[in-house]
Amino acid sequence: MLQHLLELDRHGFYLINHEMSNAFFDWLMPILRNARFWIPLYIFIIIFTTWKYKKQGVVVILLLAITVGVADFTSATLIKKTVRRIRPCNDVALKDSVTDRVGCGTGYSFPSTHATDHFSIALFLSLVFHKRWRRVWFWTILWAASISFAQVYVGVHYPVDVICGAVYGSLIGFIFATINKKFNTAFYTT
Repeated sequence: MLQHLLELDRHGFYLINHEMSNAFFDWLMPILRNARFWIPLYIFIIIFTTWKYKKQGVVVILLLAITVGVADFTSATLIKKTVRRIRPCNDVALKDSVTDRVGCGTGYSFPSTHATDHFSIALFLSLVFHKRWRRVWFWTILWAASISFAQVYVGVHYPVDVICGAVYGSLIGFIFATINKKFNTAFYTT
């Protein structure tokens, strides 16, 4: 059963990394997965939230930072070093056939820390702001999913890596959004 799942994962990787290959994605996907590209968005979220919601906004931003810190640390340091799954670009069975668009990088593959971090942010923000902006969940999940898809497209993660990272990150985002709701209840009533 496990071998069948691994083969299915490799097939999904090949489909995304090779079969979906096109000039537009070759340009876009490396940009989407580059953390520096998103710095203006992060700065906007910090400034807007603290300006619009004052002390309550500061609490939201602090909890968001803790959310990402916990997601990143547990994914990259604890889980990856325990599981030790080789990246597709380093996998001997795939190495020569991987279309490597950003360089393989170091470290392990499971789970995708990009997916974990961005889904933790997406779910946290969705749950915190869903009453104020009904469609915020759509945009945050689309954003996180695009970054996660890019991880597979550029050749550094398998689909299962990003799916598990997304699920784990969503769990972390949910936990900290719940904590925010308990300690920042006034935020939800205004």
